[in-house]
This record gives sequence, C-alpha cells and structure tokens, in this order.
Amino acid sequence: MNLIEAKNIVKTYRMGETEVTALKDVDISVQTGEFVAITGSSGSGKSTLMHLLGCLDTPTTGTYTLDGIDVSQASRDELAHIRNQKLGFVFQKFHLLPDLTALDNVALPLLYAHVKEAEARKIAASHLEKVNLKERMHHYPYQLSGGQQQRVAIARSLVNNPRIIFADEPTGNLDTETGNIILDIFKELNEKQNVTIILVTHEPDVAAKTKRVIELIDGKITRDRMQS
Repeated sequence: MNLIEAKNIVKTYRMGETEVTALKDVDISVQTGEFVAITGSSGSGKSTLMHLLGCLDTPTTGTYTLDGIDVSQASRDELAHIRNQKLGFVFQKFHLLPDLTALDNVALPLLYAHVKEAEARKIAASHLEKVNLKERMHHYPYQLSGGQQQRVAIARSLVNNPRIIFADEPTGNLDTETGNIILDIFKELNEKQNVTIILVTHEPDVAAKTKRVIELIDGKITRDRMQS
C-alpha cells in the first residue's frame, strides 16, 4: 500500500468574484522511503500540492489517502492531529521561536504532544546531536547561522518520528555550500533511516539531489521521473 495516494485532486480558490484553479486533476502516489522533489515555476501549484499532501489544507474535489487514512474531508482538528502524529515540516523561513533555545525549539512539538518536559528535552538533544549541533543546543536563534537554524528546524521536524518530512524550499535562504549541507542531511535521513521526504523547490540543482522529480505546470503534473 502506498504511503500517499492522491487521485483526481482539484483545488480551487475564490478571489473576489474570480475562481482560480490551482490544481487540476492531479494523481500522485508515494511509497515509504522515497525522496521526491516537486518542482515548477512560481504559480505552478507546487506549494498548493504540498499543503494538501501535508494536511495543511483539503482538496476541493478528489480523494487523498495518507498512511491508509482518507483525509480528503478531514476537519481542522483531525488534520492537526494527523500532522502532529505522522508529519514533519521544514520551511524556507526557519520559524524558530526567538526567545527559546535550539533545544527548547526542538522539544516544543513533544510538549504539545504531552510528553513530559525532561523526556522531551532528552529526545530533542539526541536529534540535535544527529544534525551536529550538540555544542549549540543552548544557543538562541540569533546566535546561530542560517544553516544552523535550518538544522534546528530539521531536528524539530524529526522529534515525533514522522512518516514523512515535507520540506518547502528548505535551501532558499541559504548560500550554495550551506544548502548542500542541508540536502546531504536529508539524503542521509532518507538512506539510513528510511525517512520519506517530499521536497518542494524551483531549483533544478536541488531537485537533482533527490531520487524522483515531479514537475508541475499550471496546476498539472507534466512529468514524473525517477533518477539515479
């Protein structure tokens, strides 16, 4: 069974009196352990697709099954529960809380899941070590470089042992060298821990680091290819 199975997905937005269709009859399936890039120019629908697959939104029509659960018509509370239990997110803007240390930023999702504070901090510390931030875990975001902040965000995305990590332009605010370090972390998570990763990018060189590329134009999948 596919981890992700989306069929005939349509997403329409109303902007005033105008109706805009961002996704048009999209079909996509993803198996456990895949490393997928969703690419396309601005306005192609790639971020809309990620929001739907990441349970941040629901389709206008079509069906979406995630890990055996039909989430097409799920309520906001149900979507929030699924995100907390099954998904991790990494964004272009790191979304770290400035008044919390790296350790406490990473522990926060666990506290939301009602894990005791001592255990949450222990788990958070272990994940910060995995992204080579053991010596920086008590620093605040303003004391960290962009690459270090993104590594904190990756550690945070992992603490609930998600089935899938969604990364939306995760290297967009980073220089090329630092961006490659972040992509290497994703590659290692995928190859050594079998974490399923779906990465949204408009950069061909970033997409080239993944195992599969799905290209969108005007809300439609125009190409879906495997790469070595």
